[in-house]
Amino acid sequence: MSDDIHIRKEGRAGRITLTRPKALNAMSYDMCTAIEAALDGWRDDPEVALVLIDAEGDKAFCAGGDIQQLYDTGRAGDFAYGRRFWADEYRLNAKIARYPKPYVALMQGFVMGGGVGISCHGSHRVVCDSTQVAMPECGIGLVPDVGGSLLLARAPGRSGEYLGVTGTRMGPDDAIYCGFADSYIPKLKWNEMRAALVESGDPGVIDGYAETPPEGDLRAQQGEIDAHFGGEGLHDILNSLRASDSDFANGALKAIGRGSPLSMACAVEMIHRLRGPGADIGRALDLEYRFTYRAMETGDFLEGIRAAIIDRDRNPQWKHGLDVLPGYAVSQMLMPLGPDALTLEEERP
Repeated sequence: MSDDIHIRKEGRAGRITLTRPKALNAMSYDMCTAIEAALDGWRDDPEVALVLIDAEGDKAFCAGGDIQQLYDTGRAGDFAYGRRFWADEYRLNAKIARYPKPYVALMQGFVMGGGVGISCHGSHRVVCDSTQVAMPECGIGLVPDVGGSLLLARAPGRSGEYLGVTGTRMGPDDAIYCGFADSYIPKLKWNEMRAALVESGDPGVIDGYAETPPEGDLRAQQGEIDAHFGGEGLHDILNSLRASDSDFANGALKAIGRGSPLSMACAVEMIHRLRGPGADIGRALDLEYRFTYRAMETGDFLEGIRAAIIDRDRNPQWKHGLDVLPGYAVSQMLMPLGPDALTLEEERP
């Protein structure tokens, strides 16, 4: 087993602990496949009453995916590696969302991107004072993925569009309000709660530790969010924000100015398509994979990673400007993939 993850059975629980705190517990390909193998093994194991996933360190539960390998292979013209990684990661996200046993996630510090995918689809999601949940993918030329698009679509009002295009971080109250978490429990109580979960195998013990979180920002901002982010597309959102001189509008415009126009426009379109009772995790992951399958070859992903992670110049040269993004570009990124479409139930080779 990888040194980056510790998987074992303990008491009535199947336990998964991310163990690379110096890397903010970023998800590697090996960690992803190890978690999936554990879940498959525990599904019908009578000794495992629940799954408990947590992470070492105070700074992050998981700050995202380990993207260096994605960048290196993509720059070399090898798009197959990234497509295979995303397909396998998304299959794991679907398994977590559909898992037949309680899946408890303890989410401290940064919970972003791939970290959202292995926690926020669980049945019992616990946050603390330090929790910061976000889907910042548009800033690196991707879209909110790992099933995050579905969570955004289900958030109150137009919060999903706002969070998706700005990458705004949610503290514990905001994360619960927007459907990314369930319970707020101060970190000092986690060890005692964890021991009770392991001993009993009963996720109901969480309720005995839960408290009311400190009030966040999003409830008070809901009116402005709905007013500005209710348009049909990214251009409508931009026009509404530009017509306002409020602090909220100016902050949102500044955040939008850092993201890939193509990614943000696709994120808005995806959230719109997923809003409604017919959408589920499979539909969301299928849409996301249409984008990520094309992200290296025809999107902004490689340039976004270069600017943010490799050269760190924070000056990405996106393929399209905010005001000159052609409508067909969104359609092209989200077209069905035909025989290359995501298949969630296939076994790993």
